[in-house]
Formats: sequence, structure tokens, C-alpha cells
Amino acid sequence: VAAAERRRGSGPVRTVRVTAAAAPLDLGGRTVRSWSYGGDLPGKEVRVSAGDTLALTLANHLPQPTSLHWHGISLRNDMDGVPGLTQKSVAPGADFTYRFTVPHPGTYWFHPHSGTQQDRGLYAPLIVDDPKEPLSYDKEWVVVLDDWVDGVDGSTPDAVLAELRGGMGDAGSGAHSGHTMSGSGSHGTEPGGGMAAMGTEETSSPSAPASPSGPSRMLMGARSELLGGDAGDVAYPSYLVNGRTPQAPSSFTARPGDRIRLRLINAGGDTAFRVALGGHEMTVTHTDGFPVRHAKTDALLLGMGERYDVLVTAGDGVFPLTALAEGKKASALAVLRTGAGAAPAPGVRPKELDGRLLTADRLRADPSVALPARDPDRTIRLQLTGGMAAYDWAFDKKPYTAQQRHPVRAGERVRLVFANSTSMWHPVHLHGHTFSLANVAGGPRKDTAVVLPNGTLTVDFDADNPGLWMVHCHNVYHSEAGMMTVLGYRA
Repeated sequence: VAAAERRRGSGPVRTVRVTAAAAPLDLGGRTVRSWSYGGDLPGKEVRVSAGDTLALTLANHLPQPTSLHWHGISLRNDMDGVPGLTQKSVAPGADFTYRFTVPHPGTYWFHPHSGTQQDRGLYAPLIVDDPKEPLSYDKEWVVVLDDWVDGVDGSTPDAVLAELRGGMGDAGSGAHSGHTMSGSGSHGTEPGGGMAAMGTEETSSPSAPASPSGPSRMLMGARSELLGGDAGDVAYPSYLVNGRTPQAPSSFTARPGDRIRLRLINAGGDTAFRVALGGHEMTVTHTDGFPVRHAKTDALLLGMGERYDVLVTAGDGVFPLTALAEGKKASALAVLRTGAGAAPAPGVRPKELDGRLLTADRLRADPSVALPARDPDRTIRLQLTGGMAAYDWAFDKKPYTAQQRHPVRAGERVRLVFANSTSMWHPVHLHGHTFSLANVAGGPRKDTAVVLPNGTLTVDFDADNPGLWMVHCHNVYHSEAGMMTVLGYRA
């Protein structure tokens, strides 16, 4: 572990303090009381340069234990933020300092790895600048996408999970189960609390049960051809860009002709987003932080946890950045403003959404980061199992326990084969490493990728970061149901 850490560099130390606490959040026309970092949604961006050491102290003012996971970062194992596996949870009232060297530039983010907490407001961008940045652009726009349920009409993510675990027999009943759950306990959290409407602000009581009269959030009949079938499990009341609803969207101001770098992050719990900027063509430059051969497109599909960087040349006027909640008949919205013009309607659907669509399997890694060709030394096959009826998502029909191990050895080229035997798509995420899509020659380097229903995804990575590393579905509710496992290095 120490040798791996030394290879990452020894730049200056960047000191940051982040407080996780309950706070009122203005989503744009609706104020909810939820949990967030510093009272902001998303949390305030943390920005460092590749090679820097980040020393970030998390102050936990929540009523539950929590943690921070650094999504996409190849960091030292004891800083990965998985309670019960790489660290003890950060108790209510306690502080914990995450200190690690950040090895690679790119677009990343951080969030808890504790129960369903990520599906509240606990997420923020982590941007790692390249000291030798090869791209030329005038402005940068960080765009964080989310699906939102917490605090709306009595809903909480814990109550949503309880309803889903109740099975499809309860679908359409118009009620939650009437109690809260923190999930399987696999993430080290304790029971959470419900929400109740109070005046114009919807407030949280972390120890109170979800309202039995709250609406059902189980999604039925949402279909997507792109996703190969069912679009998701949860009917969210709102979809957000940078913490705002389409009725009161956030705006980004630039000048006509500006070259803008958009850093797109899907921080959602259960939603894939199809993203387009009206009136503009996008040039994809990176996925999951790593450069790709530039590819032009009209729209992108992002599963939960995925990130894309794109370049656009700004037109003159007012343009919608629309994030279609794929298969869910709703969307999120932000606005690019470079000149005069009326604001776009909340439900605007730019034609680019139905134009050329780019998915990760059509990309190729930039030669500077391409994984060298090599036969795998070890192949690990993981079958994705489970379904909505029993809500028993897992790998190989074995719900997660912290004692699970799939052994690897340092220096090996490891092949992971994800065979999806379910009728649902799953965005799978590997901690502590990036992999290459092995289904295509010169596949892009990623840490999160979509496995379609009844499909297979094959990825390769170099085992160069010793420790215990999670592999899991990045649907919050699937992972809490048990679709997680562990890769463990052997001496």
C-alpha cells in the first residue's frame, strides 16, 4: 500500500473542511429540508491538481453515522470510505480527515457509502486539474444531474427502499410501508428518518417514521429502448441540474463564440439521463476522468456514477441544457445564456436529444491512457441476479457481506465479466481502479459502466492498488438490497 501511494506523487497539501448536516434546500420554488454538505446542493466543488495531497476533514453533524467515498479516484485503500470494509463509520458529532494523493486529472465526485444517504443531498464535485492541460477552452461549466425525492410529500430514500423491499404486491397502494429502513446495514448506517410537510417548507425529523399516507414511489411500466427494458425502480417527483428544478433552472453565462468545457456528472440514485444542449454539437473529450479520442455527438447517455467531459462552441442566445430522465417521461433543465432571449419552457425537448446519441462503447481511449494489450492472468465472472418482486438484487444470488472476497494478486491483468441475468440495467462501479472496456478494441478507461438486461459487459484492469475494493451496482437501491461484492488482494 505504501509503495502504491508513493507512486501517486507528492504535491502540495490542499486542506478542506466539509460539514454534513440537515439543512433547508431551495430546489427552485420548493424548499425541502434534507441533508447536504455545507447547506449547498450540490455541495461546494473541491478542486485540486493532479499530484496534490487532499486533506479533507468531514464533520458529521447528521443523526446517523456517515462516510465519504471518492468516486473514480485511485487512492489508498484506507481512505476509500466504505464503512465495515475500509474504515469505521464517522459517528454523529465526530470528525474524520481523509488524506490521500490524487493521481489523475479528471472529473470526479464524492458521496457517502452509507445506506441510502447519497439519495439525499450528500454529493459534490471533485475536479482534478491537469497541470499540463492539453485542451484549450474559455470557460468551464460543472453540471451535476440528480433525481430528487427526499422531503417531498413525506418521502425519504429510506422509506422508498422499504417500499421497494415490500415487493410489487404493494405497488399502487398509495402508501409507504410506514416505517424507515437504512438498508441491509452493509454500509454501516443506522436507521434514518422520515419527512413530513409543514407549511411551505417540507421538514425532516430524522427519528420519525415516513408518513403512511405518503405517495407510492414505486415506478411501474417505465420503459427505455436505450436501456433495454425497464428504466428504473423509483418515480421521483423532481429531476435537478445543479440543485434546481426545471421551473427555476440554474443559468450559465458566456459570450457567443466561447469554447466551453462541460463536466457532466450523474449523481442520481436510480435514473439514467440523456443529455443534450439545444442548438449545439458536443465534442466528447473524456469519460470518467480519462481522455478519449474526440468524438462528436448530439446527445449523451449517462448512467448513475458516470461522467463525461465535452466541448461546445457557444452560439448567440439562450439555450436549454436538457437532461431527459431516460424512460421516465420527465427531465431536468439548466440554461446557457450568451445573449438576449426568453427562458426555455421547463419541459423543452431540443431536437438534439433525438439526434446522434453516443454511449461509452462507441468511444476509444486516447493513446496516452490506453490499457496496453495483454492477456488476462485472472478472469472473475459475476452474475447479476435478482428482480423487482422480491427486491433481491445481488451478485451470484449472494447478498453482500463484508466478508466476501474475490481474490486478485498485485501485478495481474484481471478480467471482470458481468453477466446480467436480470430484466433491469445496472451501472457497475469498481473502486480504486479504472478499467478498459474489453468488448471493443482500445476501449475507453472507465470506473463505471452500464450492463444492459440479459447482456454481458467485459472489462480489464491492472491490479496495481492493493487493498479491499468494492464492486457494486451504482443504483442506490440495488446496492443496498445486496448487489455489492469485494475484490481482495492476496500477498
